[in-house]
Amino acid sequence: MLDKYAVIGNPIEHSKSPEIHRAFAKQTGEPVEYGRILGNIDDFAGDVRRFLGEGGLGLNVTVPFKEQAWRLADELSPGAHTAGAVNTLIRLENNQLRGDNTDGIGLVRDLTVNQGFRLQGKRILMLGAGGAVRGVIRPLLEQRPKRIIIANRTAGKAYSLANGVSNYGQVAGCGLDELAGMQFDLIINGTAAGLAGEVPSIPDSVLSKGGWCYDMLYSNQTTAFQQWGYEHKAARSLDGLGMLVEQAAESFRLWRGILPETSPVIAMLRE
Repeated sequence: MLDKYAVIGNPIEHSKSPEIHRAFAKQTGEPVEYGRILGNIDDFAGDVRRFLGEGGLGLNVTVPFKEQAWRLADELSPGAHTAGAVNTLIRLENNQLRGDNTDGIGLVRDLTVNQGFRLQGKRILMLGAGGAVRGVIRPLLEQRPKRIIIANRTAGKAYSLANGVSNYGQVAGCGLDELAGMQFDLIINGTAAGLAGEVPSIPDSVLSKGGWCYDMLYSNQTTAFQQWGYEHKAARSLDGLGMLVEQAAESFRLWRGILPETSPVIAMLRE
């Protein structure tokens, strides 16, 4: 018998999660079956209950259900509690659900382990203040960068998010129009602008010499923000595929107690 897991979202056809988790299962020899669920926008909780009723042991949660998963969980990891969003649901022995958020761990591992970027002491610009950014800001601060500036089109959202995580490190919020004169060693795009092929409106001079760009989105083609990085002479300009695989690996570890190797899976998806 295979243990059942799945990813739930809407839309979901594009998700690479089944491919990733099947590769992890094959690599580790774990008896895992992993599928896709097109979530009902009006009945996320019902979809989760049905999956658990059919013997499901865990779910990855993607757009637009991460905040609903946070509310549905019976208990939350510290990281998920701070993020206000859950991307991993774990069925406990008492049939309750534990919610976790592995996005931040995925981003940090991709940057530090896979790419060799040292976050400690660096000046970081985080673009956006929505759910994607909330999920990663605490793990980034725990790496002890010099400071993180959260810049958002609506400045109030950036201020609010920065205030909520200020006890984890040096962090401040601002509007995109307040970035003039600032420079950063790493710029991370956490906005959805790239889905429309757009880039947040930021000054040309905001990337320091030798600075890196990182887009949390991934695509088979160069993303709009990656292209911005190339045009502004970034030392490296990366997409979020490594983050996707790393957050999946951490979910797999939470479910199975084994952390799979990610580099062969990233290489497979790049082919």
